[in-house]
Amino acid sequence: MSVRGTLLFARYAYPPNQLGYCGPDGAGALLRGDAPDEIARRARLFEGAWSYLEFIARAAGLTDPLDEAVVEAYWVGNELLDRVPSPDLVSFLRDRFAGQPGGTWAGAAARALAHHSFHVFEVYPWSAVLRRTGNPAAVSVLDRCRIRTGTVVAVRSEIATVRSRPLLWRDGVLAHGSKRDEVVSWAVDGRSLLPGLTPGDRVALHWDWVCDVITGEQADRLNACEHRQLALVSGGAAHPCCR
Repeated sequence: MSVRGTLLFARYAYPPNQLGYCGPDGAGALLRGDAPDEIARRARLFEGAWSYLEFIARAAGLTDPLDEAVVEAYWVGNELLDRVPSPDLVSFLRDRFAGQPGGTWAGAAARALAHHSFHVFEVYPWSAVLRRTGNPAAVSVLDRCRIRTGTVVAVRSEIATVRSRPLLWRDGVLAHGSKRDEVVSWAVDGRSLLPGLTPGDRVALHWDWVCDVITGEQADRLNACEHRQLALVSGGAAHPCCR
């Protein structure tokens, strides 16, 4: 088990777990950087994310789903995604999520990607709901559930102000709006997997949480994956991928 990969998983998995959307009870355990074995045990109980980690690792010839490169591939994107054939991924998901209602993934044999953005925009039903109804609640879920990039503007205790671009649905197109400031957390009761934040840091966000300080290359990968999915949601051609 890779300790670095395990802690990287926890950074991105904590916010939806804390909100009760996925994973086992007791989300605070994911912020215990001194207890990687417990985090690894809990990671296996994240039905969606763990399925992708297993599949990416197998496709890459790796034995550890919590290998740091595998975890990064799913949450952020990297070259390991090139080793995952789209038809094989859809077949795997069809077996793993049999009987579960969802979005457009079942017909995605030519475009499926073992990345969190694909899960959000195509496995979850919200994009399909949005295209069918224009429901603003669907926009809100997609906006918060995606891994998005931003820049830290200010830090106060365990709270940070981050400048990022929201998702907007206008005239049948899901696209980025103008940059705006949002208030998010990066620690809870003195616990965090980050050593700290500084204004100017480029960060990855998931729901109302700062997951990590990222490089420009990682931000480009995340943005490319998202543009790819936004084009598909809006009925356009796919953007070049995040690999």
